[in-house]
Amino acid sequence: MFSAYTTLFRTPGAMKFSVAALIGRMPISMDSLALIFIVVSVSDSYALAGALSAVASIVVSLATPYWSRVSDRIGQGKMLLRVVPLKLCGLTLFAILVLNNAPVWSWFITIIFAELASINTGGLVRRRWLHVLGPDKSSTAEDEADKHLVNTAYSYEALMDEIVFIIGPITATACATSIAPAAGLIVGMIFMGVGLPLFALQKSTEPPPSPVRVKDPHPPVIGLPIVRAIAIATTFTGGFFGAISIVVVGFSQSQGHKAQSGLLLGLWATGSAVMAIANGLVQWKITYAARFLFFLIALTVLSIPFIFVHSIFWLAVALFFNGFAIAPLVVNAYGVVQDAVPSEQITESFTWVVAGMPFGGAISSALGGWVIDHYGAQSAFWVPLGFMVAALLATLPFFRVYKALIHYSLNRD
Repeated sequence: MFSAYTTLFRTPGAMKFSVAALIGRMPISMDSLALIFIVVSVSDSYALAGALSAVASIVVSLATPYWSRVSDRIGQGKMLLRVVPLKLCGLTLFAILVLNNAPVWSWFITIIFAELASINTGGLVRRRWLHVLGPDKSSTAEDEADKHLVNTAYSYEALMDEIVFIIGPITATACATSIAPAAGLIVGMIFMGVGLPLFALQKSTEPPPSPVRVKDPHPPVIGLPIVRAIAIATTFTGGFFGAISIVVVGFSQSQGHKAQSGLLLGLWATGSAVMAIANGLVQWKITYAARFLFFLIALTVLSIPFIFVHSIFWLAVALFFNGFAIAPLVVNAYGVVQDAVPSEQITESFTWVVAGMPFGGAISSALGGWVIDHYGAQSAFWVPLGFMVAALLATLPFFRVYKALIHYSLNRD
């Protein structure tokens, strides 16, 4: 039953780069929450915390596609060893200024500087899986088996993402509430400073760089309708994720259980992790695009119960079951864009799958913080539901694109 996962684990060098990437991307589940804790501890304002988180997320959305394009051109290792030190320096300066009550404008400047050095580690590690599994053979049988194995690899990395989102929020919350407000941010920086250099130094599994062509240069992949169709929908989905994070913290505090916010977000990720494992075992008979739309609808429906919760217990239940749709949604989003671009631009296309998520999260974090401050955390649960409805509506202008993708022959899936 688990033979596909066994094959992944036996792939030479794969577990080394996957574990390094797991450590290196821990901050993606910690930084936003850590930022909220450190800013609220100093300013006592969720609105300011949401605004800073929003600005940081917008910058991330702009920076990650650029660095992924650089990675395709010069290689993952060279790109990471240039960018990671800049990110660590920026976050360090931000923490120092906040804790010393520097002018608020300086907080915005330093977080912008830090996030300009943001990279999409999830896209980098999935690109490596695609490289080491070699799913571009000519024989039909091998090609079909390889592509199912790639789906398993993406599902496995979705599981790793959920492990990050289980451990990260709990760690950030525990550090910020039990040690010091800045501790969550500092621990995230340690994870990054260890994991990403280890990932960068593994050359045997690194995809070869593809220098810019003099003739027939590839334009940015966001110009392709297929990539835009996914990117716009996931941008609104990112708004859902961002809103949930800040509203759960606010709701937990309003119930007198602020320390449990990390546990609640970890439970949310646990639900997604369960489905990540299951998704990797299934040999699907429908296309990536059909699966993407199905799980987009499922995530919207499973977001409705949030507006009815009035206790920590029922919020935990709603979060767990809501998580069931997350991992499959992201896995199939990657699958849709995988075949839409030349191999020289796969990392860039992978990044566009999630690049808009921080932008959506930026808007929803600011909006969620404002609603919490003015109307309470219970009312703020309408914000994530609204973003999921918007994600569904965003697919309508691309009806023909999705229709064509869904009717692709199964040997492309």
